[in-house]
Amino acid sequence: MLNAVKTANCKFTLLSALLVVFLNIVTPYWVVMIALAVLAVLIRPSVWGGFFGGGLGMGLAWLGQTVYISAVTSSTLPDKMGALMGLGSGLSLMVLTAVLGFLLGGFSGLLGVMFRNLVQKKRRDVYLG
Repeated sequence: MLNAVKTANCKFTLLSALLVVFLNIVTPYWVVMIALAVLAVLIRPSVWGGFFGGGLGMGLAWLGQTVYISAVTSSTLPDKMGALMGLGSGLSLMVLTAVLGFLLGGFSGLLGVMFRNLVQKKRRDVYLG
């Protein structure tokens, strides 16, 4: 049983990162959050696995996308935006983006797990006989 939960948690983390990378290109962030919640309902991770799996998937995907875009374009826009927001540099803005992605993805995964637990039928037999 424990091995199946670990497998579901790892599968959810990997699939959530892939979902964010490919779906974030064409849809806004809130559609990605709904998709992560639906994915959590289908994959069935544990409560903590849903939160940390969705959080790591979305946070690392957003961090990777910001680093990739910054490296490919060689733009000074992240540094200018970081200075404008009072964060100092573009790197701190990238870290803030990753933390925000972690929180949004984590709560989306948690929403999916909690929704599944809400609608899932529970056994009412006291003696399990």
